[in-house]
Amino acid sequence: MPEQSGEKTFDATPHRRQQAREKGQVAYSQDLGSAALLLVAAGLLRALGPGIINASSELLYRNLGEVGTLTGDGAVLTGEVQKVLSGIGFALLPLMMLLMLAAAASSVFQIGFLFVPERLAPDFSRISPLAGVKRIVSLQGVMRLGFGLLKVLLVVGVAGVAIWLQSDEIMLASALSIPQIATLLVNVTVTTLLWVGGALFILALFDFAFQKWKHEQDLKMTHQEVKEEMKNLQGDPHVVARRKQVQRQMVMNRMSGSVPQADVVVTNPTELAVAIKYEHGEMAAPVVVAKGAGTLAQRIRRLALEHNIPIVERKPLAQLLYKEVEINHPVPDSSYAAVAEVLAYVYQLKGKKIPGADRRAA
Repeated sequence: MPEQSGEKTFDATPHRRQQAREKGQVAYSQDLGSAALLLVAAGLLRALGPGIINASSELLYRNLGEVGTLTGDGAVLTGEVQKVLSGIGFALLPLMMLLMLAAAASSVFQIGFLFVPERLAPDFSRISPLAGVKRIVSLQGVMRLGFGLLKVLLVVGVAGVAIWLQSDEIMLASALSIPQIATLLVNVTVTTLLWVGGALFILALFDFAFQKWKHEQDLKMTHQEVKEEMKNLQGDPHVVARRKQVQRQMVMNRMSGSVPQADVVVTNPTELAVAIKYEHGEMAAPVVVAKGAGTLAQRIRRLALEHNIPIVERKPLAQLLYKEVEINHPVPDSSYAAVAEVLAYVYQLKGKKIPGADRRAA
């Protein structure tokens, strides 16, 4: 039996999922992030590459174009090089910023916003040679190795096809000028990167699906784990059952004392029951002394029959009082006319008159 063998057959509870997430245990594919970043980088190079190349070329020509006029002073040469490097860095800044945003977006897409300070703490088990060997020879390590070899073959194959499709343009490169050759090389490189990135992205989607499946399998729980979690979150089931039993008994006892003092019980007719009491001169308005649904409603009606308390069926009134009025609280002004009508009817049955009922109802 699964329960006896400890087999994990139950889906993870929300509490277990939250605990795993707080520990940084989430479904994450590094390959998906890398492939997405490669695609974004290729797209940005195609869009921003010409502008970056032109800006860098002008910067180099402006600062290093007249080499003969530069002095041999090391400080001057260092200053010129710094100007060139800072200018190129400034030209590359938009590209770097967009790549950083793309890297962050790929992580947020997979796991959402998650900050786990514990994962930043040093863990020497990660650099342990023995632990490393165990990871390599494990089933997951073998699968990783196989997946890595598949990626290498895929990259080589797709890159070869992409270059072959551009072979005609490459063969004509000998007739081009140096700037044209540079442009051709950039286009060929970016196109090849797009092809390779697209193939890796498709492969990474399968890896992400596998990681999600494996994460769900790792989070599954045994029957005993589910029982322990329920016990920790809600307490011992026996104690909880005993507490509920005591609470029900207290409610029953309170009803046994309050319902016999009521003047009338308004019902719905079987689902709800509300006991109402009114003492002229002592109460500003009728008071709900007991109410209940289901079993409690049956108990209230039984007590009313035992003590000759009139039971009146008023569905809308019973529903309103049950929802809006707490026990030992007066009825709202909006319901006073309907309650006064019921009390007047009850007092009429008993041969009595309710003082001020007509005036209140008006």
